Order: sequence, then C-alpha cells, then structure tokens
Amino acid sequence: MMRSMKYFGRAVWLLAAALALSAQTRQFKAGAFAADVTPRQWPVRIIGGFTHPLATTAHDPLHARALVLDDGSTTLGFVLVDSCYLPRALWDRARIRIVQQTGIAPSHLIMSATHSHSAPPSKPEGASEVELVYQKLLEDGIVQAVVEAHKRRVPAQIGWGVRQEPEHLNNRRWYLKEGTMPANPFGETTDKVKMNPGAGNPNLVKPAGPIDPGFTVVAVKTLDGKPIALYGNYSLHYVGGVSGNELSADYFGEFANQVKSKLGAGEDFVGILSNGTSGDVNNINFKNPRGRRAPYEQIKYVAGSMADHALAIYKDTKYQSWVPLAAAERELPLRMRKPTPEQMQRAKQLLAETDPTKIQLLPKSYAERGLRLAAGPDWADVKLIAFRIGDLGVASIPFETFTETGLEIKAKSPFKTTFTVELANGHYGYLPTPEQHELGGYETWLGTNYVEKQGSRKITDTLLEMLKGLAR
Repeated sequence: MMRSMKYFGRAVWLLAAALALSAQTRQFKAGAFAADVTPRQWPVRIIGGFTHPLATTAHDPLHARALVLDDGSTTLGFVLVDSCYLPRALWDRARIRIVQQTGIAPSHLIMSATHSHSAPPSKPEGASEVELVYQKLLEDGIVQAVVEAHKRRVPAQIGWGVRQEPEHLNNRRWYLKEGTMPANPFGETTDKVKMNPGAGNPNLVKPAGPIDPGFTVVAVKTLDGKPIALYGNYSLHYVGGVSGNELSADYFGEFANQVKSKLGAGEDFVGILSNGTSGDVNNINFKNPRGRRAPYEQIKYVAGSMADHALAIYKDTKYQSWVPLAAAERELPLRMRKPTPEQMQRAKQLLAETDPTKIQLLPKSYAERGLRLAAGPDWADVKLIAFRIGDLGVASIPFETFTETGLEIKAKSPFKTTFTVELANGHYGYLPTPEQHELGGYETWLGTNYVEKQGSRKITDTLLEMLKGLAR
C-alpha cells in the first residue's frame, strides 16, 4: 500500500512538472504589418454612392493592415483593407496565396473591409484598365500585409478590453410622421421607416433600432512593453466629409495614425480599426444636427476621440504572456432574393425609356439591380469564420450587418467578451433582421439586400454554434 502511494505521488509530481515545463516553454507571438494599397495610376472611380466620381489623387494613403497571432500550435490572421467592400473572389485568391506562403490554415484568416466610401472599386465588373491594374495591386497588398506580419512575429503579450462609447453613434433608420414617407424606387409607399431622413427633419418620430456602443480593443506588445499593434472594433459606418475628387481611408485610417502618435509607438506599430455591426448606424445626429464641418474635420474629430479611448483601454488592460487560439469555419448556403413578375415588368419598362429626363437615378439603378439578381445564381455560399483568443470570441459576417445582430451575438456568446467584424470574407449587401425587413427602407430593398429575409437568423444561429464549439 505504501509502495502504491509512493508511485502515485511520484506520478502526480511528474505530471505537475511536465505541465509546468510546458507552460514555461510554450510561447505566444504576434506580428503586424501595413501594406500601402493606394493607387499608383489615375483616375479611378470612387465607390460608395449611386454616382461614381473620378478621383485623381488621394488625400491620405490606403492600407491593408494585418495582425498575426501565434500560440505555438495555432496561428490566426486578421487583415483589414481600406475599401468599401471586398468581393469573395478577391478574398479567395488572396487567401490561397497567403496559405501557400505562410502555412496559416485557410480557416484561420479573417479579411474585412473598413467600408470607406472614398475608395476605388474592388470588383472587375465595369472596371477600367486602370482599375483592373489597381485590383491586382490591392490583392498583392493584402497578401504582402499578412505574409510580412507572419514574418515579423516576436514573443509577445496580449490583452483586451471594452468601453461603452455611444457619442458618435446614431441609428439612421427613422419612423416619420404619418403621410410624410416618400415612395421607394419601386414606386411603392409601403416603407414604414426611412434611412437618413435628413438632419433636423421636422417629421422625425423615433429611430427604428438601437446602437451598439461597445468599443473593443485587442492590444499586443513585446515582452518588454513595446507596442506591436492595436486592433479596435467599433460599430460605426464611415464618417465621410471628404473632398469630392480624393480618395481617403476615412476615420479608420486617421484612427490608425492618431493611436500610433498617442501611444508614442515606433514606425513598425500598426493601428487597426475594424467595422463592427453598423449597417443601420452612422455618425449623423438627426435630432440635434451639428454645424457645417470643413472637409476631413469630422473624420479627425471622431478618430481622435476613439484613439483617446483606445489609449485608455490599452493602459488599463491586463496582459497575458500566453492564451489559447482556435478557429472555426462554416459555409452557409442562403437563398438569393429574386424580383417578382410585377417588379420584372416594371424594371424592363423603366429601362426601355429613351428619354433620360423621364428616368430618375434611384429607380433606374434598382431596375438594373433587380434584373441582375433575376439572371444571377439562386444561392450564395456565405463564408462564416469565428476565432477564439483566450476568453475573447470573434465572429465575422460578409454583410453590412444590423446592430441588433451584433448585440444578440454578444449577449448569447459563451465568451466573456465577443465582437463581430462585418464585411468580412466577401460581400453580399445588407443584412437586416426579419423584423427590420417588415419595416422596409433602403437597407431592405431588393438590390440593396440580396439574400433571404431569414438570412440574419441563420447566420446568427450558425455563428453562436461555432462560438460554443470553440469554447469547449
């Protein structure tokens, strides 16, 4: 009996020693890099509105910013691009090249767009020769950013935190007084809410949805305290207010500049601000309008404010020298929406009009979109990727996602802290909830929203299942 106890005690000691040795030898690493993806040739169209003015210069550079994390057995990569959106085909090509050059598993990469409305086109349809050259430069820059970040991995410590920062957020969908709702591009008067109803509009009643003020920051620094990168996530659309014929990274790029300056970080430091779930949220206070701003003034104000908050989180965060990493990937088929026979007939009649003075921009645009959807595929294979970083969960969605979806994922996630990156791993338009579909409005129109009305429900359920799997 005594001999058995002796052997048992020795086995326990050996196991404890092995675990202690494993904890001492495992090492967390991080690397970051920002690749310049500003066009080298001009002009290029500016994407984001219904008209596409030509840009002949950039007010500030556009970047692909990457952060790579490595726990010794698993490697995760984030890459954020100053673009309105990134089509799935571009992401797939870049991902194959990244996997070949780094060995990072394909499911361990989240690539997203900032949703700057002052960036060049990223898809080949309708692109000029100059724009096609740019899209190759964009793809190369995305690959370069991740490959270089992977090469620059060094022993690091990581921390994260959340602050509630509602100042810059306003839901942009509003109920209006009865009888004041304009017709939509399909000639219908069934919308119950209006997107961007006009600051100071006397017919405003109330916003149709919430905001998500949670500002999450993930920070990595060397073991001796040198900042490597700071990755923020905030649910705010672009800010805008740029000069008419210039490209800009909007407040996302300005945040990166200001957070580097406020941290006193070195040249190799990379600041990143990803878009959360902001499909129905922007920076316009419709009830209490602000005064006129000079070009880029509001961008600098919002970015500076968020950089200050990021710095506070960075200083208050408790850092860890090792956390476990994991990832999950699903491809979710969603049915594409199609125009009704009546909508098809109206679209064809509208586009057959030869007098340009009799056809308005929005009806023409949505007629064209409807016909493209009718001729297009019946299904979209939507790529969903989720990360685990210690007790932090990250979800990614390839849509302009409504705030309600992001709030639900945060509330039901098994992780202590969770955030969602929108416009990630492709682009399939807006993603309203079924309840918001019933209210109508710009984000729900056929041609703005492409997939089935239950799409947000299926995505939310799938992502929560993935996060629960990662938490086990």
